[in-house]
Amino acid sequence: MKITIAQINYHIGNFEGNLQKMKEAVNKAKKEGADIVCFSELASCGYPPRDFLEFSDFIAGADDVIQSLASMTNDIAIVLGSPTVNPKPEGKDLFNSAYFLAEGKILHIQHKALLPTYDVFDEYRYFEPATSFKVLNYKGKKIALSVCEDIWNIDNSNPLYTVCPLDEMISQKPDFVINVSASPFTFNHAQNRIDVLKANVDRYKIPIFYINHVGAQTELIFDGGSLVMSPDGSVYDEMKYFEEDLKSFDLDAVMSNQKSNERAKNKIELIHDALVLGLKDYFDKLGFKKAILGLSGGIDSAVTAVLAAKALGEDNVRCLLMPSQYSSDHSVNDARKLAKNLGCQYDILKIEEIYQSYIKVLEPHFLGTAQNVTEENIQARARGMLLMAISNKFGNILLNTSNKSEMAVGYGTLYGDMCGGLSVLGDLYKMEVYELAAYMNKDVEVIPLNTITKPPSAELRPGQKDSDSLPDYEILDEILFQYIENRKGPAEIIAMGHDEMLVKRILRMVNVNEFKRYQTAPVLRVSSKAFGMGRRMPIVGKYLS
Repeated sequence: MKITIAQINYHIGNFEGNLQKMKEAVNKAKKEGADIVCFSELASCGYPPRDFLEFSDFIAGADDVIQSLASMTNDIAIVLGSPTVNPKPEGKDLFNSAYFLAEGKILHIQHKALLPTYDVFDEYRYFEPATSFKVLNYKGKKIALSVCEDIWNIDNSNPLYTVCPLDEMISQKPDFVINVSASPFTFNHAQNRIDVLKANVDRYKIPIFYINHVGAQTELIFDGGSLVMSPDGSVYDEMKYFEEDLKSFDLDAVMSNQKSNERAKNKIELIHDALVLGLKDYFDKLGFKKAILGLSGGIDSAVTAVLAAKALGEDNVRCLLMPSQYSSDHSVNDARKLAKNLGCQYDILKIEEIYQSYIKVLEPHFLGTAQNVTEENIQARARGMLLMAISNKFGNILLNTSNKSEMAVGYGTLYGDMCGGLSVLGDLYKMEVYELAAYMNKDVEVIPLNTITKPPSAELRPGQKDSDSLPDYEILDEILFQYIENRKGPAEIIAMGHDEMLVKRILRMVNVNEFKRYQTAPVLRVSSKAFGMGRRMPIVGKYLS
């Protein structure tokens, strides 16, 4: 038996486009002599559809995809995910299902049992969990169909769930498993998936064909990396990351394999490729072409510019250099050099005159007060205004360049440097931004070395440095990581050796600045706990305030 995995970049709600891609893959699989071609979870409509699932015509569009594909199955079987209407009056209206289409019809449907409702997932909001599990027969083989999370509760070891679907199926003696998934990227998740699949194969001693999404859906990035696992626990094949891919596999060769073909993984390389794909798909799927960003001469805007040029093409990226009276000559020169290195259009718009006009208007109202962060924020907002003016006039989408460290502690100006249509670095801590810059410069110096080595500064007052307001980023990032990713409280972090007053100060800054994060652009997610839909905190709360 020959099984083809089609790893495709879907577009949520684009039924015609998704169907066309799947038809092309089916025809390629037929030419390769495949018996079965497999697509991923909710392939008919894209993942995650969220509240689109509440519209009956959306479900009808997914059903039309199923019927169209079923008509192509006289000489090949098709596996794909799609929502299914629950015929019973009790329970949720839908199931999240894996379809097996063959002989011109729907031959089998297996519903998903384990519905993740944590972090970025909210499936129990929409779907009813499966309670029955049946292996299907096709061309003399018994096949266990499963959907994504259903292979993640091995031996009932996950306390979130009370059933292990493959435990229910294994007594029916399946020959292999097909798992259709939509597993979003984080920098360590690719290895986690392999470990989970190995654990399944070790337990059941049968091959697994794992089909994952590829492509970005707003903040979620799907990395692909579909897998074929041999019964001995080795990785028979690990498909491309961050690219569409189609491969056919001979079941007998998979069964007899004893050599692992697992790929090496580099955290920063994965993050780089994920962000490029996230940027590209955000623009492509929304019909945008051109981006704009403020290029300050600092490392965050530099890294963002490099990513944008790679994702969109240098001709589609415009940079504004907006020096004030406090901007250093080397910052302007570094920004200009980077724009020239990338081949991007850049314009220099000085803001001192704009700033002084604001100060003149406000002077009678500020009489008797000392300068403080207000005057700094006016500069940031003047820059934001200029960026948005060019965005409005020419249709360039503004890219936000704030990093996760800054977003966490509120080191940014609402309606100033925090504005934008997409946050590119909002899930990377400052030290990770430095690592990414070094990776970008590994072959040739794209980002000027001075941008990387100079002390970071917002340059909003004379001699300003980030370290005037914040601890060193090495220390700050570690405390933030323990609080945000590892959900450790102040006592636990202090017990790790960090200064008590510093820990309490930083955690308070995180909490009191939640209102800012509620008003920021979608953040491309690369970690296990990104700001946005995966981290839901109250704005008004007393904890650590």
